[in-house]
Amino acid sequence: MLDIKRKAPAFHLKDETGTVRRLSDYSGSWVIIYFYPKDDTPGCTKEACSIATSYDEFTTNDIIVLGISADSVASHAKFRTKYNLPFTLLSDADKETLHMYNASESGSKRKTYIIDKKGFLLQIYEKVSPATHADQLQKDLRERGLM
Repeated sequence: MLDIKRKAPAFHLKDETGTVRRLSDYSGSWVIIYFYPKDDTPGCTKEACSIATSYDEFTTNDIIVLGISADSVASHAKFRTKYNLPFTLLSDADKETLHMYNASESGSKRKTYIIDKKGFLLQIYEKVSPATHADQLQKDLRERGLM
């Protein structure tokens, strides 16, 4: 079970271009990792586009956004291009990272983590509404003085 103030589990996954990305690549930055069930489905598209709308504010405040699902690299590439998503999508086809982050139950579920600059879990969102999640992230980050 993952808890706040614990070290975020390390991972290495391919992004939508096939480049391997590691959580450690983002050391020194705040990181939002959001897990979602499937590319190009109504709820996942709504969530991704909502986060994309907030992306400039996240990056202005040195916050990295990573989306993770079990979809393939090719699927992520199509999804990212189709909706002009500005953030990295990571493929976890073997679902190892999904399991480490407790984001899998008969596939994938929506779950989000905020990780601090030292790699520790700051906040965990167990239940996520695709339509309002980006707003909730912004509100919580503002309350913490991070935005």
